Amino acid sequence: MTSRTKSLSVWAALVAAALVCALGGWSYADARGDEDLAYAKARDAALTDGKHHLARLNSLDGRSAKSVEAGLGAWLDSSTGPLHEQLRRTRAKDAGELTKSGSTARGKVTDAALTALDERTGSAELIATVDVEVTPRTGSGGTERKRFGATLERTPDGWKVKALTAIPVGGGA
Repeated sequence: MTSRTKSLSVWAALVAAALVCALGGWSYADARGDEDLAYAKARDAALTDGKHHLARLNSLDGRSAKSVEAGLGAWLDSSTGPLHEQLRRTRAKDAGELTKSGSTARGKVTDAALTALDERTGSAELIATVDVEVTPRTGSGGTERKRFGATLERTPDGWKVKALTAIPVGGGA
């Protein structure tokens, strides 16, 4: 191979590499402003926040009044709208009952999906399966499987649970 052939090969490789980089940059810039990508990001944020808040709403440490108060505060932080108001109204009663029972519950979302997302209004619908590990103050505990339908609302602090409905497990039509 002559030096001229080597030089042309190197230049051809550099031009090809530059074209690939330019095409990659253009493709990235085009996708970054894509409406589908923005929708996917909103969907992922709603799903992530919804799962996190649903797990919090199914978790509470009832071993002490202080831990019950912290758990009820977490419930309020995870909710908005009518659910938030209901939890706020019943907080004192709930605190007494939960402290008295001394039970601890830890919710873990095992599966979830958004069934609807409206970015314009800032609302979403979520369905989820939650395993709740319950440990009573005395005796043996167990794990309960629950299913929920949740309405989410976008707030300045992210997506929060606005309404929560238990969906019966099993049963036939």
